[in-house]
Amino acid sequence: MSRTSAFRPSPRPSAGGAGRPTPLSPRARAAVLLGVALVAFAAGLAAGARFQPPERVAAQRFADAWERGDLVAMYGLLTPEARTRAPVRSFLRAYRDARDVLTLVRVETGRAEPPRDGAVIVPVRLHTRVFGELSGRLSIPVGELEDGGAGVDWSRRLLFPGLLPGERLRRETSMPPRAAILARDGTPLAKGEDRLSDLGALAADVAGRLGPAPPDRAAALERRGVPPGAPVGLTGLERQFDDELAGTPGGTLFAGRRRVAVVSPRPGHDVRSSIDPDLQRSAVEALAGRFGGIAVVRPRDGEVLALAGIAYSAPQPPGSTFKIITLAAALESGTARPASRFPVQTAAVLEGVELANANGEACGGTLMEAFAESCNSVFAPLGARVGARRLVATAERFGFNRGPGLLGAARSTLPAAGEIGDDLAVGSTAIGQGQVLATPLLMAGVAATIGERGLAAAPTLRAGAPPHRRRVVAPAVARTIRRFMRAVVTSGTGVSAAIPGVAVAGKTGTAELRDTTNDDPEPTDPEAPPPPPDVTDTDAWFTAFAPARRPRVAVAVMLVGQGAGGDTAAPAARAVLEEALTPRGG
Repeated sequence: MSRTSAFRPSPRPSAGGAGRPTPLSPRARAAVLLGVALVAFAAGLAAGARFQPPERVAAQRFADAWERGDLVAMYGLLTPEARTRAPVRSFLRAYRDARDVLTLVRVETGRAEPPRDGAVIVPVRLHTRVFGELSGRLSIPVGELEDGGAGVDWSRRLLFPGLLPGERLRRETSMPPRAAILARDGTPLAKGEDRLSDLGALAADVAGRLGPAPPDRAAALERRGVPPGAPVGLTGLERQFDDELAGTPGGTLFAGRRRVAVVSPRPGHDVRSSIDPDLQRSAVEALAGRFGGIAVVRPRDGEVLALAGIAYSAPQPPGSTFKIITLAAALESGTARPASRFPVQTAAVLEGVELANANGEACGGTLMEAFAESCNSVFAPLGARVGARRLVATAERFGFNRGPGLLGAARSTLPAAGEIGDDLAVGSTAIGQGQVLATPLLMAGVAATIGERGLAAAPTLRAGAPPHRRRVVAPAVARTIRRFMRAVVTSGTGVSAAIPGVAVAGKTGTAELRDTTNDDPEPTDPEAPPPPPDVTDTDAWFTAFAPARRPRVAVAVMLVGQGAGGDTAAPAARAVLEEALTPRGG
C-alpha cells in the first residue's frame, strides 16, 4: 500500500553510500510548511462549516416538520415554557383550524437563516386551494434549553408568516354561480340558481338535488373552501359532477382586520351528461308513478341513458333475474350444459324445506326450458351444486359487492360465500332471494354484459367518456345465455316484452318480499290493515337488451310490490325499448 508524502526522497544515495535523504533547501522547507498550514486552515473551515448554532437547527427542524405535516414532531421541538402555554390539543387544533381557513394544500419551507435577536427567519410558501400560493418569511423565536440545545418559543404568530400579536386568521368566502347540467343533446337538465330544467319534472329523478353537506363530506368540502351550509350536490347528476359544477370558491383572507389576500370565485363549467331526454321521459312514463326504478344503459360503452325512480339508490331482492348469474356459474363450471335435462316438478326440496315454483306450476325439461319458465325447482338445486364460493365469485364479476362507479349510487350485495349458509340458503341465493340485493342499474349492466358477449362496460353519466371494459364471462357462455334469454321473450315468462320485428332478449324476476329460507313464517298480524289492492308481496323485475345480436340498449325495470315480473315489469320495459329503438329524426 503506497502512502503520499510531502517529502520527496532522492533517487541516488549520498557519497557515503548510506542512502540518507538529501536535506531540503530553505525554499522547499517553506513550501512544505505553507502547504501544511493551508491544509490545517481548510480543515478548520470545514469543521466550522459543519457547526450550526442550536437555534438554527431547532428552527430548521420545526420548519421541516411543518412541510411534512408532522404536527406532533413540531410540538416536540417546543420549549417547556411554550408547551405550558399551549397544551398539545390546542396546538394541534390551532394548525388544523389554520389549514381549513387557508384551504391549505401543502407547505414548502426554505433554509433557515442564522439566528438574530433570539429568532430565526425561514422562508415559507403556502399552497392553497382558494388563494393560490402565499409566500412570506416566518420569524421563529428560539430559546435555550437546559441541555445546551434550543427549542421553539411558540405562539400563534407562527401559524402564518407576518401574523401580528393578537391577530387571528379568518376567511370570507364567496361561491360562483353553479354551472348547468345538460342532457346528451344539450337540453338543460338543471340550470341557474333554482336548478330549473326545460324538461320540467321529468328531469328531477336524474338531475338530483342540492343541500347542505352531509356529515361525511363536510370536512372535505370545507378544506376546498366551501363554507358550511352552502348548497352542494347530494344525489343524481348534481352529486356525480359536484366538483365541476360548483367551480372554485373565492374570498378574502384576513389577519385580524388586515386583508392578506383577495381572490375572485372561478365558475365551474357546464357538464354534458349521457342522459337521453326522450328515454328519460319514456322511463318516467313507464314507471307511471309506481314505487320502483328503471335504468337504461348503452351496452357498448356503459353510458347511462335514463334513470327513473329508485333505479340506483335502493337495492331490492332481484328474484329470478339473478338466474342469469346462476346460469353463467353453472355453465362455466360444467355443473350444467346447454343440453342438460331436469325433471318436471312443482317444487324442489333442499335441507328438508320445499322451494316451490311460482303459482305451484310444474316445470323442468331442458336447461333452456327451465330458464325460460324461470323454474325454481331447477335453479335452486343447481345453485346448491354450483356452490356458494363459485356463485358469489361469479356475482362479484358481474358487479355485486363492488363500488357501483357512480357517486351516490348504492352497492348491490350478497353475503360472502362463508356467510351464506347451507344448501337451502345457497339455493335461495341462486334464485335471487335470501340476502341478495340489487339495483336496476346493476341488473341493466348484467343484461348489457351478456349482450356484449361477456364484456362489461363500467357505467358512466358523462357523454362521450372513454369506455372502461372488462371480461366477465367467456364469449361462448354469453352466447348461450343470450339464446336462453331470447327464449324467455319468445316462449317463456317474458312474452309481454316482445316487439314485432325486433329480437329482444330478457329475463323476468318475481322476488318474494319475505324470507324464502324460513319454512315456518311468522303469522300475519290479524290487526294489521290490508295492503292496497294494487300492492302484493312480490317485487316485479325485468331486464333485457335489444336487438339481441347487436344490442343498442339494455334496460332493467323493478316495481316494488307489483306482482309478477312478466305481468307488470316486462310491459314497462317493452315501452322503453320501443322508444330507444325508434329512429330519431334530424
